[in-house]
Amino acid sequence: MADRKVVGCSLSENMEAKSTTIKALEMAIMNRPITQQLILHSDRGIQYACSELRKNCNTNW
Repeated sequence: MADRKVVGCSLSENMEAKSTTIKALEMAIMNRPITQQLILHSDRGIQYACSELRKNCNTNW
């Protein structure tokens, strides 16, 4: 279902993936559990391409 709503976000004093993208993704999944394939849209920042986020996605979702 696509409805253009923000379902996860995160603000941080640093740019670490665990403080930004991973927290936002966890919030999004709490607000809207994954029931189909997931598309993760990003602003192409380095924290979206890091191995920590990819590892987290591959093992948890």
